[in-house]
Amino acid sequence: MSILKGLNDLGLEQSAVDGVLKEIRDQKIIPRIWRHDHTVWKPDPAEITNRLGWLHLPEKMAALLPGIQAVVDELRREGYGHALLMGMGGSSLAPEVFRSTFGVRKGYLDLAVLDSTDPGAVSAFSEKLNPSKTLYIASTKSGGTVETLSFLKYFYNQTIEVAGAKAAGSHFMAITDPGSSLETLAEKLNFRKIFLNDPNIGGRYSALSYFGLVPAALIGADVPLLLDRALTMTRNNKECGPVGKEHSSARLGAIMGVSALSGRDKLTLILSPEISHLGSWVEQLIAESTGKEGKGILPVDGEALLPPDAYANDRLFVYLRLRGNNTDDKKVQVLAEAGHPVVKINLQDIYDLGGEFFRWEMATAIAGVRLGINPFDQPNVESAKISARQILSTYQKEGKLPELSPAFTSKGIAVYTDQAVDTLKKALWHFLSQARTGRQRGYVALQAYLKPSPETDNALRRLRTTIQTQLKLATTVGYGPRFLHSTGQLHKGDGGQGLFIQFTDDISMDTPIPRVAGEKGSSITFGTLKLAQALGDREALLNAGRKVIRFHFGTDANKGLLRLIEEIIR
Repeated sequence: MSILKGLNDLGLEQSAVDGVLKEIRDQKIIPRIWRHDHTVWKPDPAEITNRLGWLHLPEKMAALLPGIQAVVDELRREGYGHALLMGMGGSSLAPEVFRSTFGVRKGYLDLAVLDSTDPGAVSAFSEKLNPSKTLYIASTKSGGTVETLSFLKYFYNQTIEVAGAKAAGSHFMAITDPGSSLETLAEKLNFRKIFLNDPNIGGRYSALSYFGLVPAALIGADVPLLLDRALTMTRNNKECGPVGKEHSSARLGAIMGVSALSGRDKLTLILSPEISHLGSWVEQLIAESTGKEGKGILPVDGEALLPPDAYANDRLFVYLRLRGNNTDDKKVQVLAEAGHPVVKINLQDIYDLGGEFFRWEMATAIAGVRLGINPFDQPNVESAKISARQILSTYQKEGKLPELSPAFTSKGIAVYTDQAVDTLKKALWHFLSQARTGRQRGYVALQAYLKPSPETDNALRRLRTTIQTQLKLATTVGYGPRFLHSTGQLHKGDGGQGLFIQFTDDISMDTPIPRVAGEKGSSITFGTLKLAQALGDREALLNAGRKVIRFHFGTDANKGLLRLIEEIIR
């Protein structure tokens, strides 16, 4: 890891980083972390001492690989060609990184990840996959994640129709904590395999546990090599020597913490294309770990890389560069020469991801020390879930979701806002004019409760770049409800700098969620669940004092997004 010119030019920040590194050494922070000393962060051990199992995963999981490989070999012999991982947040992001980065080795299972309750997204996998040759993986630490269990019930019933009730369970696998409700259900339904993870690991720190490594093995990745790179990183960040080059995690964590407290709290990721999907995993790790107690580091992933004058002085850039790829070298150098702080991390090959998982986990834990927060809890995540459950309870009683009245409707787009405006352009720009300036600068979060697709990706990218360019505001994009398990904690727990733009749409063809796995009958649809989650998140944000505007499209969300973009740029 190296620091480019930008940070060295900022004398105050550099001296502060050096001071924090000295404190880490003098207070023996590193060895205390390895001893599971909760007082590194808080006097209360709750959700700290039982969340440090990730420190030992590279060694522990190496001994468990034969058991994973045995299941993979069995599936290959039986001719399974596809796997669908059903999970959210920490259960789905690392598998997505592995599949996108490593691809699928010949003869192994082509893995896909389902983390959207949009009925179109669910139906797409239903139409694409043949249940007789597909392995379905229910992955959730708690065992009670509503999205994961809804997916499970839907695809279990579909598999019964093809394979029969007796054989359906052999097409399913569970990854969960011991004693969870999913373990009980998986045993009842006779799942092929239940992997019980170490319960002393939080979801966002579980990439190198069963949650990440089982999917990696299914696609044929070299898991022993991945763990070996992780083990090398742990050893380089364990000894109690001078906290310098060999302690790259501590150094990165100190830079993150110092930068955030000085107003550079927008950690902006620049990644070589081959490893670009690592950004979504880092995003969750940082957002959910640091966004609490009125503090936070906003991870910015996937934003367009623009010239230096397009950014305010609230950025810390981290450039993860894969050896042999110089795509962004010149642009990054220009940023550094203009005075923006840039940290550069070099990866020799894609298997260095094993080390990066650990590096970022430890760095985030160190940043938590500097911020004075517990990086392992998530006190605000439940607020949106509670609101959504209340909304669904009302739906069960009354047969309809709460009806909100839009402020106005223009060109087929309903706008929900408390502002006195009457056009799309005025609504959006007046809303964005509320962004904070100064030391604690604001940011804009685009929350798309829409069906994920390349077309929607492109439209959202155009919108965020327009906002970024014209207002110099950091922007993030998340599909709902996926981001609720990722950046949702930061949205409600940070200092309140965010402006939140929700996008919802009408469902043209909905899909029922079975009430019970293996039985017919449904009391709710995926479309209803998704809208309830959007309304619940909006309510939770407003209750937390956040500013929210909602644009509701018809059945063609992409057309609505493009129309909105055209209105605001003309």
